[in-house]
Amino acid sequence: MDSRTEMRNFADSMAKILAIRFSALGDVAMTVAVLKSFADRYPEDDITLLSRPVAAALVEGLSQNVHLRSVNLADYKGLGGLRRLSRELISEGYDMVVDWHDVLRSKVIRFFFKRAGRKVAVLDKGRKERKKLIRRHNKKLVQLTTTPERYAKTLEDAGYPIRLEPYRMFGDRPADIAELHDIVGEKTAGDIWVGIAPFAAHEGKIYPLPLMREVIKELDAKGVHTFLFGNGSEERQWCEKLESESSHVTSLIGKSDLRKELRLISNMDVMVTMDSANMHLSALAGTKTVSIWGATHPMAGFCGQQVEGSVQVQQEGLECRPCSIFGKTKCMHGDYRCLTTISPQKIIETLKAFNI
Repeated sequence: MDSRTEMRNFADSMAKILAIRFSALGDVAMTVAVLKSFADRYPEDDITLLSRPVAAALVEGLSQNVHLRSVNLADYKGLGGLRRLSRELISEGYDMVVDWHDVLRSKVIRFFFKRAGRKVAVLDKGRKERKKLIRRHNKKLVQLTTTPERYAKTLEDAGYPIRLEPYRMFGDRPADIAELHDIVGEKTAGDIWVGIAPFAAHEGKIYPLPLMREVIKELDAKGVHTFLFGNGSEERQWCEKLESESSHVTSLIGKSDLRKELRLISNMDVMVTMDSANMHLSALAGTKTVSIWGATHPMAGFCGQQVEGSVQVQQEGLECRPCSIFGKTKCMHGDYRCLTTISPQKIIETLKAFNI
């Protein structure tokens, strides 16, 4: 009896699967194509993503058998809180858990599910392979399995093999952005729109802001309309200052929400991002992306889905790179030369391939 048949016997009827992925937003975004591929392959089964409320913008309307169970983890602090959350989830009738996060919180939840007799499958993060990729000496520079492929493999381990297909939220056409015209204006024939997301969670992923400012200023001088994406008060202050100094720059921070920003991103001629959530959001929106890589590396598998024609900008020939999987590691040289030695002109030249 194969695992798929075992699952059918276990669930008695339609399977109801809980997939856990709390954060970060980019990792949650990489679940979307996997969820859609599952939904298409197994329309008789339900899969629910357990994640933060912000994930609603990514999965709502994806398919009738894909759902979001949003949770504010601040409401479930400590072991007692996670026990309470687990009891709530078990009472909701999930037959099994697919743990796409494999952190302390998700381990606690799957423990209670397993104790309740529910089936559990866990993501293989490939930690050993990643360590070989970032070690200081004798790095093993090989392409690792991508995160979406790892998500899909976890479903296969649970008895649900899928054919992983790329997914575009808005199909092959840009989304309607009439509700944003008062903020961004209306795109007309001949207009060039470039989105720039210059921030990331960790310093090892952020192209130096003074250099990014040079890129934006040169685009502004060309008459290219540039839209700045980000979050937080410091990011907002930087973007609004640049907006006030420029003729064709619009900051979106504090003016929109994720749903609207995804629609706007689909109207960009190209997005310029770090190795960050916006790179994955751009792919979901179907927009070509120029992604800038520093301490991290595409070989670690976090590129995820890519729109054809997208380009990765990185400084080649540095023996110290990559030194980090997530960009958290402090630079051994103290200067983040993997980023500081990428000239603004190199990025401008890269954008010329997109007729910009």
